Parts: sequence; C-alpha cells; structure tokens
Amino acid sequence: MKPPYSEQLNRCECCPRHCGVDRLAGKTGFCNVSGDILLAHAGLHFGEEPPISGTRGSGTIFFAGCNLCCAFCQNWQISQEFDFSNTRKLSPAELADEMLRLQFEGAHNINFVSPSHMIFQMADAIQTARQKGLTVPVVYNSNGYDSVEALRLIRGLVDIYLPDIKYMDNALGQRFSAVRDYADVIPGVLREMLDQGGLLELDDAGIARRGLLVRHLVLPGQIENSKACLKFLAELNPDITVSIMSQYSPQYKACDIPELNRTLTGEEYDEITDYALELGLENAFIQTPESQQTYLPDFDKTLPFKQI
Repeated sequence: MKPPYSEQLNRCECCPRHCGVDRLAGKTGFCNVSGDILLAHAGLHFGEEPPISGTRGSGTIFFAGCNLCCAFCQNWQISQEFDFSNTRKLSPAELADEMLRLQFEGAHNINFVSPSHMIFQMADAIQTARQKGLTVPVVYNSNGYDSVEALRLIRGLVDIYLPDIKYMDNALGQRFSAVRDYADVIPGVLREMLDQGGLLELDDAGIARRGLLVRHLVLPGQIENSKACLKFLAELNPDITVSIMSQYSPQYKACDIPELNRTLTGEEYDEITDYALELGLENAFIQTPESQQTYLPDFDKTLPFKQI
C-alpha cells in the first residue's frame, strides 16, 4: 500500500518556498499551518467561471492559510488572519467525507481553493474519497505559486487545473505578494499543468471535465504586467482558456499602497482584453465592471459569497 502523501510534510517542500520544517511535528513555515487540515469553508459556489460553476454550483473547499501574502487578497480573513479561529480541523478521511457531501448536494466538481500548502493532505483525501465513490472532477484552484515537483507527485489525482498567473515581473511579486521569484516559477507550473491536463475539455452541457483554465486578475496601473502574462499564455498555447478578471478592488492592505488604492478603470480593462484578442487568445472569459463588488466574500458569514 502506498504511504500517505502527507508523510512528505516531515520536511516540507510542498511549495517553492521550501521551508523545510517538520509540519507533522507541529512546526510551521511561511503559511503558518502545521500538518493539520484547516477547513475554512465548504459549500456550493456559483461565482466561478461558467464551466466550473455550471448550473448546480462548484463544490468549493477553502483551506485556511496561504503561501503568498497578497496585499490585495479578497480572502484575507482566512488566508492571512493566523488565529484560524473560524476554521475546522479535519483528518483526510473527514475531508473526503466533505467532498462526498458536496457531490451528493449536486456539485459539478470538487474545487480546492488555495491548495498549494495543503497539496499532500488534499491528495490523501482525494484518494480516500474516490475509494468511497467520488466521481465528479477534482479542481486544483491555486495562486500559481506551486511546486512542480509536488504537482508531479500527485499526477493523476487532479482533473482540472485552475491557477492564477499573477505576475511576470518579480519586483511586483515581491512588492504586492511577498514573493521574490513568482515570475520565475509560474512558467514551469503552467507548463506542468498543461502537460498533465491538456486544454480545457467540456461536456455536452458546457461543464468542464478536465484540462487547464488560467486566471489573470488585472491590477490597476499594471498594464505592462498584464500584457506580459497574456503574452506568455499565448506563447504557451494560443488555444489555452483564460479568464481575464476585472474584479479587483482595494482589499486587505491594498489601501496602504497608493497605486493599488483604486479600482480598475474600464479603459484599462478594455486595453487588456483587446490585447488578448490581438494575441489570438480567443478562448477567454471576461467580466463586467459590477464584478468588483459581486465576488467579494465575507468568511464571517455561513454563506460567504453572494448567491448570484
């Protein structure tokens, strides 16, 4: 019998930070999470891209903690507030039961949000859930700052990759997300995800079955970074599916950073979507300006997201 994936946490290198701490012994690295599974929220979510949410919702499982520290994080209540008082501590078997509950409630998929620092606990839970009857696709919904080695170890367990591409500029990553090498890491991550999943595949109802869907959040005043991100995606594969997000609004510590202390303008967003078409990125989802308020969660509530 294969040893649990979570045994890898005895010297944690599950993300590119390579903290090397023994999380199984209760030690913590950058993410401030030990070997426990900290569940912040599990429920049906209707605000993802149409192939992910569909008509019945995506079975989202939000982990607490994060391996980035984005100044503008909209999930800061669960990713950056390290008392974790509103979280549940689960075993892999209990997490598997949550997955099966969401499937029973009609979820099109099981959508792990912020899994980069929980990748091996997640992998154990997926294996258990599948043994118990999980049949819907598994979505790996990450910030893109993932370990290629860890992704290779869990190959075959994830059906749909849903990563961000935040920066193609390391200086911006350091300034806004406390990460020094994001732009160096993300190309290899996306190549690995594309190799594992291929291009996005939909069923007859337009629901994702497998493949890669990449998100990019357009930041105010950072047009050249957005263009560099889209240019990389077009070079990777012009048929790649991309979600170009306009929903940015100043959250968490963004109000203390002058260039981030405003919403995105329509002109900025139009320039980026026009550029995507110039690059040949025709498989693109776009958002309306109302998204700046529609998609903001409140994790102090039982239902964090507005039902849309």
